[in-house]
Amino acid sequence: MASSVKSALLVIDMQNFFTTMTEAALPRIQTLIRHFSSNNLPVIFTQHGHDETDLSGPPYPNQLVRKWGPEGSIHLGSKDWELQAPIKKLIKEEFGIDVQIVRKNTYDAFINTDLDERLKGMRVERAVVCGCMTDCCVDTTARGAFNRGWETWLVKDACGSASKSQHEAGLKGFGFAFGEVMTTEDVIKHI
Repeated sequence: MASSVKSALLVIDMQNFFTTMTEAALPRIQTLIRHFSSNNLPVIFTQHGHDETDLSGPPYPNQLVRKWGPEGSIHLGSKDWELQAPIKKLIKEEFGIDVQIVRKNTYDAFINTDLDERLKGMRVERAVVCGCMTDCCVDTTARGAFNRGWETWLVKDACGSASKSQHEAGLKGFGFAFGEVMTTEDVIKHI
């Protein structure tokens, strides 16, 4: 049974840097994108990266660059920063120039961005979150949505991480205290 609650799909960091972590989830992410698009529901992509200001140091002004170092950080405009080819192709097919991309430099796509305003402007009531990494950017952004008052679903088979244990830890923590953890099939059935 389809829901009357306006939902938005948040596709987190489907970038070249994370390709190996998202190979298994990619077909389900594509299914979700197509489903939301065909139902005229918002799809917002995030793209993580650091500009020269974040990468200059030490000391590094950005917390993540301090954690991972400049060599372990995604450089804005680099090949690693670009969206994965299948995602770029799908964006062109489904959205053309009307694609919504939020550029971010933290795990939480709500910090230092206009994501909150975009969702409010579209009168979204539910955030459905998928992408990479389950236990970092996906989980943190989903918690950010929950903490801002949106009903939030995390799509467990449409996420990926560095390992199965990290993926499962992200799902477990989110499901315990925040929102629903669902499959792609469940999301499609309810939206």
